[in-house]
Amino acid sequence: MSHHGAMPHRFEDAEAWAQRFEDPARDAWQKPDEVISALALPPEAKVADLGSATGYFAVRLARAVHQGVVYGVDIEPDMARYLGERARREGLGNLKPVLGAPASPQLPEPVDLVLVVNTYHHISDRVTYFRKLQGMLTPKGRVAVIDFRKGQPMGPPEEHRLPPEQLRQEMEAAGYRFVEEHGFLPNQYFLLFSRAG
Repeated sequence: MSHHGAMPHRFEDAEAWAQRFEDPARDAWQKPDEVISALALPPEAKVADLGSATGYFAVRLARAVHQGVVYGVDIEPDMARYLGERARREGLGNLKPVLGAPASPQLPEPVDLVLVVNTYHHISDRVTYFRKLQGMLTPKGRVAVIDFRKGQPMGPPEEHRLPPEQLRQEMEAAGYRFVEEHGFLPNQYFLLFSRAG
């Protein structure tokens, strides 16, 4: 696969982005508590939030897996800095910022779940990326992908949106097995995968 579909977005000013990403109005359509409930994570789970940005999901995950650990992964140094400061400010010792690379999340240990919210379409060579990611999952590790459907009023430009069928094909090509889909998000699909092996 080539770089088509990759978005050359820059998210350097974390404080400015925080106002948008953390807007309380987002809760109505993003339904973060329902998403985390659907993931059915044990309190000691190890989780990676891929493209964590200012921590919208990472902070909530850290509270849900209070005996585990959450790695908030972003390729922007300013986002990693912001997330580290936010974790300290909110007393979340189990939330660790990780500066990822475009080709790898650079996780320090295997995790039970990788959550990818509104980020999948940013990754350029997705099949290669997620094939490598298998080595960063525990044996029963899962990948949950949430991204915008085509034709919805919010989200990235239409040409950057991927139909869920394409996402499933790419994940299966990367060595994953489709597990289930949740249909409660109004603007996004929510697909869960496990390792095929």
